[in-house]
Amino acid sequence: MSHPFSSPQSHPLSPPALVGPLPEPDLSDRRTRRPSPWHFLLLPLSLVMLTPLVWMVITAISTPAEARRFPPALPTSIQWSNFSAVWTGSPFGHWLVNTAIVSVVVVASNVVLCSLAGYAFARLRFRGSGLAFMLLLMTLMVPFQVVLIPTLLIVKSFGLIDHLGALIVPNLVTAFGVFMMRQFFVALPPDLEEAARIDGASRLGVFLKVLVPLMGPPLATLAILTFLSIWNDFLWPLVAIQSPENMTMQLGLSTFQGAHLTDWTLLMAATLMSQLPVIVLFVAGQRVFVRSIASSGIK
Repeated sequence: MSHPFSSPQSHPLSPPALVGPLPEPDLSDRRTRRPSPWHFLLLPLSLVMLTPLVWMVITAISTPAEARRFPPALPTSIQWSNFSAVWTGSPFGHWLVNTAIVSVVVVASNVVLCSLAGYAFARLRFRGSGLAFMLLLMTLMVPFQVVLIPTLLIVKSFGLIDHLGALIVPNLVTAFGVFMMRQFFVALPPDLEEAARIDGASRLGVFLKVLVPLMGPPLATLAILTFLSIWNDFLWPLVAIQSPENMTMQLGLSTFQGAHLTDWTLLMAATLMSQLPVIVLFVAGQRVFVRSIASSGIK
């Protein structure tokens, strides 16, 4: 006779009960339905940050009388003629080409030179390398306004004043780009390079064949940041460029503002067209940007 407190499942001769694994609860629907608490903070902030952009778009498609209304309201009709007036009434296309030339050349030079310099600081050990890197980092703390006049004198000695070369030469390589690429190379394990060196690859061969295929996210991030900086630069072109045919986009936009009268509709239309490449580039490369910042250890 079995014990009165024993159960058939606990009897040594009874077969074990076949109990299958419990199904895991499906949390996908719950996660999609439940918003994060951060959304209640980020949503109002995003609306605040979008307000100037929306105001710019409304002003660009309004008449001059409608643009002076406050608070701004939707226009009665879309004034597409504002965009055509920008192209016909100013050398907007020439400014666009100048800015594109300067941006592309500076981005290409920074991608090549900063990656080479960053690799040298990360892997090559030579006398004074640590001191040189510290001096390079110290230049990041110096405002550009402090070195504006010395840079202008150097560019003048090369005969590049009022020339696109004045906008290209001082920006061929940047300290931030070198620092960013150096952080990426430090995060890489050196075993990859040592294996290639054992196989007979040279130092340049290791860089081109082993490291360059891994440098997609940081190079894309460096290219995006450099492009945004050069495309939106205003102070240095204002000092180095004098003739209208050599003006860049941001410097050309200042010509829409007069001493006593400003045509806000044309100015906002030109500003909107000048910012479209920047917006498209940043939206297309934002995932690469975040991934590179996370992998490079830059806080």
